[in-house]
Formats: sequence, structure tokens, C-alpha cells
Amino acid sequence: MAKLESKIYDKSGKESGVIKLPESVFGLGFNSDLVHQVIVGMESNARSNTAHTKDRSEVRGGGRKPWRQKGTGSARHGSRRSPIWVGGGVTFGPRNERNYTKKINKKMRAKALFYGLSKKFDDGQILFTENVLIETPNTKEANNFLLALEKVEGFETLNTKNPNNILLVLTGDSEAIENTKKSFRNIKQVNIVEARNLNIVDLAKYRYAVITDAKNSVEVFESKLQVEAKTSDKKDEKLEEKASTKSEK
Repeated sequence: MAKLESKIYDKSGKESGVIKLPESVFGLGFNSDLVHQVIVGMESNARSNTAHTKDRSEVRGGGRKPWRQKGTGSARHGSRRSPIWVGGGVTFGPRNERNYTKKINKKMRAKALFYGLSKKFDDGQILFTENVLIETPNTKEANNFLLALEKVEGFETLNTKNPNNILLVLTGDSEAIENTKKSFRNIKQVNIVEARNLNIVDLAKYRYAVITDAKNSVEVFESKLQVEAKTSDKKDEKLEEKASTKSEK
């Protein structure tokens, strides 16, 4: 499989090596339809669905007819809970029992992520660094790291005070990752995600992706390819079973 290459930078913003990237993850074209479908599905699945209105069977009151049917000169009404009355039920309002979940295949989710990574890499918006985990929470050290990355050519606006500017991708020990998160917590333009949890929604929200511990992170991304391989193998097995069943008949 063909390989791409990119530079790796250390905490001081200096070049420290080169990493070879799999074309199956960072060298794809862009399938906007698939990416859109997965993003819409994931955001729909994340909906809390708390908005709720009461219909006419749930609002208080209305147990008796407001006035007699005929002879009053007023329009006939059967209940004060009618949607046309103030304080009555709501017609076609939001209901919390509505199900917004959408099915997203694992293969689709993984492929959408690869398209997103390929697009950002092609646009020069991915920066690979060494392991930058901070053992003890230290905001100053985190800020110095970002200031150092501004020196990298093409990333001069990396540290702009934009709340959706940097997605920092981490991998490694869970305790060190937690301390690193605490270090960057007060830096508003940075959001942190672990490499194993990276998805196309997070990737699409942020302008730059800083992938730390580059070699291990790329291995994590490549492991998602196994999902596609297993899915393809299962489909092939089913097709073979169907073919053998037909031949027996």
C-alpha cells in the first residue's frame, strides 16, 4: 500500500522526524455524501429529547362542558382543554417519547473519519507531534506548547482565540491524559479527544487537528480498518453460504 509522509514536531515546535502515513487513512478523496450522512446521524443520536408539551388529554381541567350546547349565542365547546383555548393542550407539539436515533454502520463511521482526516491532511490542517502528555496539571506548560507550534510553517494562526480552532488528539496512559486535559482546560480554543474516540463530528468542528504521539495515534486509526475487513469477510461468507445452498438444491 502506498505511503504518504509528514513531519513530526517536538514540544518546542522543532522538527524531530518523519512519519509515514497509510494512504487508506490519509490519502483518500472526499465523499461529501457519506460524511454528511454520518454527521447527521451522530448528531441526531446525541439529541437529549427533553422538549415536551402536553396534549389535551394531559392538561389540567376540562372535566365538564363549559356551557350548554345551544341557546347561549356562543360557539359550542365540549372542553376547556381544547387546543383552541388558552391553557388548553398543544397540537403537534414536541414530545419526549419521539425517537431520533439513526443507525450508522461501523464501516460507514470509520470511512467517514478517514475521509475527514484525508481532507484535513490535504488542506494542510493536520499537525503531527511527539508525545506531549503532561504528568502534572500545568496550564503554563500547555500554553507554551501552543505558542511553540505557531512557529511551524503554515500553522501561524494555530493559537488564534477561536473556540473551534484546535482539536488535540491524545493517546497513552489514562491518568496522564486526564492531567493533560486539566492543563488545557482553561485554554478556550482547544478541545481534547483520545485517538480511539476520534470521530468525524469532532474533526469537522475544529479548524486544526494536532495529532500527538503520532506513530501510536496512526496505529489506532489503522486498527479501525479491521472493522471494514471483518464486515467484508462476513458478507463474503454469507454469499458463499447462499451459493452453496442453491447448488445443493
